[in-house]
Formats: sequence, structure tokens, C-alpha cells
Amino acid sequence: MARNKQRDRAASAASVVETVDGGLAELIPDRERPRAWTLLIDGAPQSHVDLDDPAHLGFEYQRRLGHMADLVAPPNRPLQVVHLGGGAFTLARYVAATRPRSTQQIVELDGLLVQLVRRELPLDQGARIRVRSTDARAGLAKVQDGWADLVIADVFSGARTPAHLTSTEFLGEVRRVLRPDGWYAANLADGPPLTHLRGQIATAAAVFPELALAADPTVLRGRRFGNAVLLASDRELPVAELTRRVATDPHPGRVEHGRALADFAGGAVPVTDASAKPSPVPPASVFR
Repeated sequence: MARNKQRDRAASAASVVETVDGGLAELIPDRERPRAWTLLIDGAPQSHVDLDDPAHLGFEYQRRLGHMADLVAPPNRPLQVVHLGGGAFTLARYVAATRPRSTQQIVELDGLLVQLVRRELPLDQGARIRVRSTDARAGLAKVQDGWADLVIADVFSGARTPAHLTSTEFLGEVRRVLRPDGWYAANLADGPPLTHLRGQIATAAAVFPELALAADPTVLRGRRFGNAVLLASDRELPVAELTRRVATDPHPGRVEHGRALADFAGGAVPVTDASAKPSPVPPASVFR
């Protein structure tokens, strides 16, 4: 009975709709969780947040990024994390909940979106989270050398990753701010023939010696447009444990690394600032 009442309250909650710098933002209440919301920008789902349970990650790609935050350091150790792209601050909330005393920086260009999220989905006042409203690459340039355990890139403008966040020069800046044993994790979106994804693997391989890629098998086979999470580091990655976690997700995925990942990239060449292009436009059917 109590659960039914919670669902009724969630169903009766009104959506919040506002124009932000990046388009039309909508906060849609989750009918299954009484204080959970999905953020959409121009109809494209961006984030899911549960204010009562910030450790809950509703989106497939966010769970995979969560696995990486879990594995980058021993359990309970506070992290220093840079989030490029804020959305509804989902991953920052997750790290704050699962690793108390972590220090985090969010870089989000859309200042009006930041205001909306702060007002409607406020952060825990005890969380050590700083938000900067600026371009992701410009914000990254202000982070000191060797500061971060983890840099998470989840930046989309009009459902596309901007070109200047896809190059070896950009990843050189990422590597600069990482500690020697730090990790870079990026949410990438692509569809057949996977040219963008293969190019991003080649780009990361030009900067970092260790890579892994987690995605739905149908995306990796080029059968549909979707998300893939790329992980890169200067140190050996816990591929076996990451593979186990991704395989046991509610929507199981696959992890590629080593020779298999190099073969998947298929001779793609690294992207530079001079050759960079935004990620492809998702087909309209993706958001139906």
C-alpha cells in the first residue's frame, strides 16, 4: 500500500520545463521512484537522478561509469574527480554517496541548466562539489597537474559531443590533470558504421597505453546507435572485474580490450584538433 501511495505521488508530480542555453530542458518525474527525475534536453535523455538514493544509476551508460568510479581506487577511499559535462550531476552525486569526503569539480557550459538543476535537484550541502559554468576544455585547463584520480567526460551539445573534445590535444590535457595511476572515462555515442567510435579508440590509444571499452553487444556489432564507455589509463586496468560487472548489469554489456579492441578500431587514425568533428547526429528513432 505504501509503495502504491509513493507511485501516486510521483505520478502527480508536475514536470518542470524551462529554456536553457542548450535548448528546452525538461525534468520528468519517475513514476517508480518518488523523488527521482529524468533530465531531457530537446527531447534527448541526459541524466536520471534519484534524490533519495543517489547511488542508484538508472541509465545503462551511467552504471558503467559508476563501475569505473568504484574500481579506480580501493573501496571507501575519497576520490578527486573532474566531471566534464554536468547534466543533472548524477555521477558526482554517486561518488559523493559511495565515497564520502571526495572532492569533485563539475564543468558545465550551460549556466541556465546549472541554475535549474541546483534549484530543482539540490545537491547535498555536505558534498564537496564545485560547479564551474564554462566550456569543458577551458575548465579542464584550470585544473592543476596531477590533481585527479578520475576524469569523466560526458559532454553533449545538441546530442553531439563537440569536436574540440575528441582530439589527441584534448586528451593530452586530460592526461596532464590525472595522477600517474588515474583513469579517464568517456561516454561516447555512435551508430553504424561506428567511424566516430573507432576514431576515438585510436585517439585514446595515441595518448594512453591501457584501454578498455564497455558497450551493448548490438552497438559494438553496428546494429544500432547507442552509447559506449571508453576507459583509458597509464596503468593496467582491472579488466576481469569490469567485465564481470558489465556482464551482470540489468542490461548486460561486453568489455573489449587489448588485441580485440585494437582489431575493433580497424586501423582508424587518431583525431587531432585540425581534423576533429562532432560526434554523429543520433537518428530520431533513438529517442522515441
